[in-house]
Amino acid sequence: MSDHSPERTALFIDGSNLHAASRLLGFDIDYRALLDHVRSQCRLLRAYYYTAVLDTDEHNPIRPLVDWLAYNGYRVVTKPAREFTDSNTGFRRIKGNCDIELAVDMLELAPHLDHAVLFSGDGDFRRVVEAVQAKGVKVTVCSTLRVQPPICSDDLRRQADAFIDLADLASEITRRPSDARPRNNPGPPPPRPAPARATPAEPFAEETEPSTGE
Repeated sequence: MSDHSPERTALFIDGSNLHAASRLLGFDIDYRALLDHVRSQCRLLRAYYYTAVLDTDEHNPIRPLVDWLAYNGYRVVTKPAREFTDSNTGFRRIKGNCDIELAVDMLELAPHLDHAVLFSGDGDFRRVVEAVQAKGVKVTVCSTLRVQPPICSDDLRRQADAFIDLADLASEITRRPSDARPRNNPGPPPPRPAPARATPAEPFAEETEPSTGE
């Protein structure tokens, strides 16, 4: 994604994996900035975001993000997460992912794409990347190797046509705090933006710790 190109491109974002990677690198994703960055360099056809959601009566921290994404250019795919008690530790755990949904969408959209960008380091996606490449689609994987242990599967990185370290995109897609109001401005504060204008803060991932699939 370094040069302007008319390539027909789609993003496939493994929500929990991307969230975990960005947190380990010490920044939050600005999803509006992410879309703007990609659109400035290619012909973006679709941007998918996948996440498991725990349906409970309590406040669900991922809902504001999911709702915002759905109204701001993303196609959000969710699946119910499952809550259980670990028999070994007795701790509450949450399990769920949308790996199958992501793989199916990538395969179905492949005939209409020149370039698929996968935001995940999960090695379980290696086979679907290979299958999409066999249809003539270039696949770029975006994850990170700059944490220990690396969150990106080595098998997935080697299978991809290109790899972008998330750390190298940080300056383009990082959430920034609002500019402080100048102290010498005697006027009223500016109106607060509508809820859909700013990316809500990302919640902690609904899923268990992301696997690299290795």
